Amino acid sequence: MKILFSDEEMFHIDEIYNSQNDRIWAVDRLAADTNGGIRQKRKFPQKLLVWLAVCSKGVSPLVIFEDGTFGHDTFGVDWTFQQDGAKPQIHAKSQEWCEKHFPCFIDKDHWPLSSPDLNPLDYCIWDELAHQVNWDAVTSKTTLIYEVKRAVRKVSLDVVFESCSSWTNRLYRLSQVKGNYLRQ
Repeated sequence: MKILFSDEEMFHIDEIYNSQNDRIWAVDRLAADTNGGIRQKRKFPQKLLVWLAVCSKGVSPLVIFEDGTFGHDTFGVDWTFQQDGAKPQIHAKSQEWCEKHFPCFIDKDHWPLSSPDLNPLDYCIWDELAHQVNWDAVTSKTTLIYEVKRAVRKVSLDVVFESCSSWTNRLYRLSQVKGNYLRQ
């Protein structure tokens, strides 16, 4: 059986930044600020919602929601659609549509807890894609779109293969901890 993992991600023009992960060593505040100690953010940054799917064979075309969607023409009928618990995906109309249009899918009532621990996009590939974006070049929504499109082409297929291939092991580990959070 082939499994297609999909997810959507919101990219902001201000870059992905987690202050808990970044430290600056400096002799004083001025030196720290000179080396990036102060992060300015726009009050209402432009955003870009994208959708991506992966399987052990590779990465789907990037879908920017302004441009529409795709399905059977791209992937054929021999695959299983797996979702996470995002509200648009668990909505009754979404579930009905999936039931009608997908040859096989895991419905919301059978999708395991802690789904981000299972979806390769959540636990690996979005981070890989974000690290490929040249955030210094992102100054507008247009440049953000360009950079995300460029970055998705640079995501290592080895990373995609390894993260998708490890899915069954992660599923087994999740069953061992009875659906609780997986520790690395």
